Amino acid sequence: MRPLEWSTRVSLAALALAATTLLAAAPAAQETGAMPKFTLTSTDFTEGGTLANSQVFNEFGCKGANVSPALAWSGAPAGTQSFALLMHDPDAPTGSGWWHWVVFNIPPNVTSLPKGAGDVAKKLMPKGAIQSRTDFGSDGYGGPCPPKGDAPHHYQITVFAVDVDKLPDAKDHSASAALVGFDLHFHTLGKATLTGVYGR
Repeated sequence: MRPLEWSTRVSLAALALAATTLLAAAPAAQETGAMPKFTLTSTDFTEGGTLANSQVFNEFGCKGANVSPALAWSGAPAGTQSFALLMHDPDAPTGSGWWHWVVFNIPPNVTSLPKGAGDVAKKLMPKGAIQSRTDFGSDGYGGPCPPKGDAPHHYQITVFAVDVDKLPDAKDHSASAALVGFDLHFHTLGKATLTGVYGR
């Protein structure tokens, strides 16, 4: 491997780990009272519930339908200019987890996403919202597909209330989850998380 290529890979890995650390370090509303809390729900699963096969990835040995769940949120704090959404598996054996879904610049009047909105080809996202690259290397939703034999993994879907209408550094669909997470660390007014589990 050439030195430049190795340096680039190391830099990207470091950025991904840094963004995961920054987001994890952000204080939760119920812990400090500093960050307003709002609510995220789904008609496809409940908090701590098992994700259905329809939400599971359809490659890497998994045979799901890879359909993103329906989501709805309420109680966003005053001053919200846009929303962002991240789906993360902290249990993935990578050192920094696995990013399954990355969406940002969702208009502030939007409070739900229909089932299947994570399929870029269906164009079900509201105008202006951007779905960018996941750790599968493609845009849009990529469902759970943990290694066989692992304990069930946790899939954390978080909606962020953002204080700008467009993220300053994440410009388009090529933005990595790490870059989106970096912007969100500095521009989040509040967040709501819904966690599902899946194992095989």
